[in-house]
Amino acid sequence: MDTARYYEAYDDRYVTAHEHGLAWFSSDPSPIVDQVIQRYHIQPTMKFLELGCGEGRDAIHLFNREFDLLATDISPEAIRYCRQLLPEKAANFSILDCLNGKLDHKFDFIYAVAVIHMLVLQEDRDKFYRFIRHHLSNDGIGLICAMGDGNAQMESDITKAFSLQERNCRGQTLMVAGTSCKMVSKDTFLREIQENGLSVLEFGHTCVPGEFDKMMYAVVQIS
Repeated sequence: MDTARYYEAYDDRYVTAHEHGLAWFSSDPSPIVDQVIQRYHIQPTMKFLELGCGEGRDAIHLFNREFDLLATDISPEAIRYCRQLLPEKAANFSILDCLNGKLDHKFDFIYAVAVIHMLVLQEDRDKFYRFIRHHLSNDGIGLICAMGDGNAQMESDITKAFSLQERNCRGQTLMVAGTSCKMVSKDTFLREIQENGLSVLEFGHTCVPGEFDKMMYAVVQIS
């Protein structure tokens, strides 16, 4: 019996893309990650944690600059792919379900780009925020980026996750697993963060060129 949770569907999508010799996402890093690192004077020697590293877009960029990072994803295929791309940092890529697992360390900087919108059920979204709170050091900084412009709201049917659909990937048409999405308003985004024990230091809008045209972001710390 298949017991995969709806938010694990990206693993199937990655498998399909990689079997065709394609990366699902581009390798261009998310500008907001560097911007927050610079604005908050976060040093390379501090301990970093990425939630939802995917195919390594941001992690590889930081590893190339010698940052101390643990890059995690729930997808075994994503982690396999990252280790193949950067074998010298294989130990720094790890499979993690942050909704149902925990780590033994605290981190000075935790970032998650385009992860929270994959979580549809409120209990799952709350677990995500609480994981960040539990794993931040006392003076640590978190960066959470959510797909959406802060006004539009939508929620996908999680029973259709994993259902095959036709999608374009790097110019090729593939049949890939459907995933999940929940876009919320700015007010809901900020309220969820605060209700789970985090304070918002900064809110704004950003994008990942070629991937996510409209995103909200929040820089957070423990309340």
